[in-house]
Amino acid sequence: MRISFTLLIILISALACKNQNKKETSEPEKTVLMESPLEKGEVHVLTQSMEFIAADTLMSGWNTFIYDNRSTEVHFMLLDRYPEGKTIADTKAEVLPPFDEGMKLIMEGDMNNAVAAFGKLPEWFHQIKFCGGTGFISPKQIARSTVYLEPGRYVMECYVKMFNGEWHTSHGMIKEFMVTDKATTLSQPIPTATVDISSTNGIILKDSLSAGKQIIQTNFLDQKAYEHFVGHDINLVRYETNASMDSLLLWMNWMNPRGLRSPSPEGFTFLGGMNNLSAGDKGYFEADLVPGNYVLISEVPEADTKKLMHTFSIE
Repeated sequence: MRISFTLLIILISALACKNQNKKETSEPEKTVLMESPLEKGEVHVLTQSMEFIAADTLMSGWNTFIYDNRSTEVHFMLLDRYPEGKTIADTKAEVLPPFDEGMKLIMEGDMNNAVAAFGKLPEWFHQIKFCGGTGFISPKQIARSTVYLEPGRYVMECYVKMFNGEWHTSHGMIKEFMVTDKATTLSQPIPTATVDISSTNGIILKDSLSAGKQIIQTNFLDQKAYEHFVGHDINLVRYETNASMDSLLLWMNWMNPRGLRSPSPEGFTFLGGMNNLSAGDKGYFEADLVPGNYVLISEVPEADTKKLMHTFSIE
C-alpha cells in the first residue's frame, strides 16, 4: 500500500508538469509595447529662463505642445518651417542681425533707419511658413496647443523683448528641431468652441464659452503680413477690472519701443492661444476658464481698429 501510494503521487506530479509544459508551449508570453509620449503626439517644452528645453526630433501629424513657462517673464512659442537648405545657422547669421539693428534704432527713435535695417532681411526669410504654436503665456502658466506638422526642418522661437528692448531670440530663445515622415497616433481634437480669424472680419467667436476646460478650434481663413512684418494670431488674456486695455494694445505691437517689452502691462494674465498659421490652416488650444474678464487679441499694431480683438466674460 505504501509503495502504491508513492507511485500514485509520482504519477500525479509528472502529469501536472507535463500539462504545465504544454500550457507554456501553447501560450507564449505576450509582450506589450508602450507608446512613447512623442509617438502619442505629446511634446513637452520647458522654459526656465531664456531657453526652450524640448526634443530635437518630433513626428509628423497632429502634435500637442505643452509649454511650461517657469521663468519670470512672458514668453510664447512660434513654430517656423524652414525652406529647403536653410538652418538655424542661417538665421543667426542673416536674420537676427537685421532685427537686432532695427530694434536698437527703434529704441533710439530712428524709425526711418530702423525700417532700412529690416530691409536687409534675406529673401528666404519670407519663404518661412509659420505653423502655429502657443500664444503669449505668463510666468508659472502652462499652455497647450495642437497643430499639424509636415515633415521638415523647424525652428521654435520667442521674440518677446527684455527690459532693455533686446529680443529673447538673441538671448537663446530659438531652437531647431526636425519632424520625421513617421506620424503620431494623435487624432484631431474635438473642439468645444470655434474661432474664425481673418484680415477682413477680424476675430469672430462662433460659440459661447463657459467656465471649465475648453478646447478651442482656430480657423485661419486668410493670412497677411501687417506693418510689423508678421501675420495675425490669437492670444487668450484674462484681465482685471481696472486694467488698461490701451496699455495692452500698445504692448501687442513690437514696433512700439515699449511693445512686447518686459515687464508686461499690469492687470493681464496671458493664457496661451494659437500662434500664426497660414491661410486655410487650423489649430486648437486649450483653456481652463474661471469667472472673470477675457480678451482674444492678435499681436498686431492697433488690433482694435483691425477687429482683431474680442472681449467676453465668464460668470
